[in-house]
Amino acid sequence: MFKSLLTRRNAMLGAAALVAAVTLAQPAAAVTPDEIKARGKIIVGIQGDNPPWGFVTSGGKQDGLDADIATLFAKELGVSVEFVPLEVNNRIPALTAGRVDVLFATMAMLPDRAKAVQFSKPYVANAIVLIGPKSAEIKTNADMAKYTVGVAKGAAQDTQVTKNAPPGTTIRRYDGDAASVQALVSGQVETLGGNIFYMDRVEKARPGEFENKLEFQKLYNGACTRLGEKEINAAINTFIDKIKANGELKAVYDKWMKVPVPEFPASLEGIPFAAN
Repeated sequence: MFKSLLTRRNAMLGAAALVAAVTLAQPAAAVTPDEIKARGKIIVGIQGDNPPWGFVTSGGKQDGLDADIATLFAKELGVSVEFVPLEVNNRIPALTAGRVDVLFATMAMLPDRAKAVQFSKPYVANAIVLIGPKSAEIKTNADMAKYTVGVAKGAAQDTQVTKNAPPGTTIRRYDGDAASVQALVSGQVETLGGNIFYMDRVEKARPGEFENKLEFQKLYNGACTRLGEKEINAAINTFIDKIKANGELKAVYDKWMKVPVPEFPASLEGIPFAAN
């Protein structure tokens, strides 16, 4: 009888464990604009230390281009916004696990990422570059072999430096944009894979010493939702069209980027803008 009880108990524990495993494996429930409106706020994943995109001010306020865009979207929905600052590597996991409703988080639109998240239409243009000393002779990808290169681990610049650097190049990977920039300005690395807006931060720390040396890739950033979330994806696309047309995107660009709003592509290969 005791053995029978143990067998029964073990079976029940096994079943409970299976249910738990299945529950954990299930994707986060879809979020719709109506559900967000009923809640009264939208939860936005954003970068916590990557100006001018997303950063926390000394007063503890989330700020930057992505923060302004997300705040405009919250206003469009008639709700408040709650920001969740994220590092490069945990942006997509935070979204797919349901910790946030949407990412306005410097998300470069790449085909591999489009398999894991749903991109919106692009709202920002960017480029992946190599930053190096003005005195350094870096004119081709082959020249990278002479220098140590820092990158933010898992970011688009990590992918591009790894792809373009010759065999044997020393690449050092850091946890996030701020750490990789600090590695350059403190002399831990000689060059840095970044985006076109890294130079502003580098220049403030080491004025007159560095410049953009190589350009690897032109990129566009989009907002990200979970795969299959058609309603929120459609709402974001409508919102992006609106702020492009009414001048609000230009105002944000003027504030943070100091460059004209670019022409955005109608499509990008391997990256659908609308949820199926």
